[in-house]
Amino acid sequence: MDTPYRPPAGLLSWLDIVALPPGETFSQVSPGRYRDKGWVDYRTDPGVDEFVLDAEGRWSRLDGTGDVDVEGRLIGGCIETLCNLAGTRYADVSSFARRHAPDGLLVYVEAAGDDAATICRNLHGMRLNGFFDDARAVLVGRTSGPATGGLTQREAVLDALGGLGVPIVADVECGHVAPYLPIVNGAHGRVVLTGDRNELTQTLS
Repeated sequence: MDTPYRPPAGLLSWLDIVALPPGETFSQVSPGRYRDKGWVDYRTDPGVDEFVLDAEGRWSRLDGTGDVDVEGRLIGGCIETLCNLAGTRYADVSSFARRHAPDGLLVYVEAAGDDAATICRNLHGMRLNGFFDDARAVLVGRTSGPATGGLTQREAVLDALGGLGVPIVADVECGHVAPYLPIVNGAHGRVVLTGDRNELTQTLS
């Protein structure tokens, strides 16, 4: 639905990425802004082609402090979908890692809109099914999903995944909140998080 929008500086359109040849390497960086409220009404403004990004936001590390610079094979998607597939032949991430990613995975997840308690339960289930066993880092997409009582979405992620002992990078533009940083499942990735750098590099190999 958002394909007609021009991506903000630092991001690529998925149309640009699918046109790249095998072996190509490309990098994307956080634009530092996101859409906090509402959306443009296409019916009243059919010529709109630019995201309204009305809030500032950078990536952050949930599990502690310090820079992150880690590589691995990218795999992941929407928690509300993956929680029903984890451990089945359709999302057997442990087998995928053994066959295709002996050096480990960069796992990315995002909550489309479920509340924090539901996301917490789903992430615990995915973890128990081995979804994160080979993760060298976890990327978490920015979400507009609500808190549950005193439990925030960030606390839900930490409750389920904080014991993994790997960097957990939050507020990545890979969720249901605009703008969007396209990620290719199976690509080799390198994620860098420093005080002035939020970058994901992917190689289509």
